[in-house]
Amino acid sequence: MSQAEDLALVARVTLMHDNRAFDRLVRKYQSPVRRFFLHQTCGDDALADDLAQDTFIKAYTGIAGFRGLSSFSTWLYRIAYNVFYDYVRSRKETVDLDAAGVEARQAMEQGMRQVVGLAVGPDDVGRRMDIYRALGQLTEPERTCITLFYLEDLSIERISHISGWPQGTVKSHLSRGKKKMANYLKQNGYG
Repeated sequence: MSQAEDLALVARVTLMHDNRAFDRLVRKYQSPVRRFFLHQTCGDDALADDLAQDTFIKAYTGIAGFRGLSSFSTWLYRIAYNVFYDYVRSRKETVDLDAAGVEARQAMEQGMRQVVGLAVGPDDVGRRMDIYRALGQLTEPERTCITLFYLEDLSIERISHISGWPQGTVKSHLSRGKKKMANYLKQNGYG
């Protein structure tokens, strides 16, 4: 499905209240959005599912506000980004998110090789756990940039648009996050 098809589906949802059109958008983007949350929450499946559901509810209720100034996926990731940071702000008083949900339950994406040079297969639970722990060492902005750039294969320009940070800030978060992850993994026995 191309960007033009996304725009056509958005128009059908907005003008004709076509739930099937929105369902097609959900089916296309549910895996990437859920994967984004899975990495942001360091492997917490249930929380990733809840946040993804909140994202699609907000997207549906706010779809009339989509003006097409960016791609639909960029607009949707911006909503996901805001949902995640609303969740973090609401939980700051009771739970430190970096300490929660570090146990990995899903296979890491092949893109993680680019971050730390490790191949991670679906049966390599120990390595996945170490990578999620390394992600847990990052600040929330660093983890967001690492996830969107390396795992979702988004450009620095798109990450800048999603997060609202200048491109130089995104590059800094990427650089610091990659160094922190590499250092953490080296300290834990990875070459």
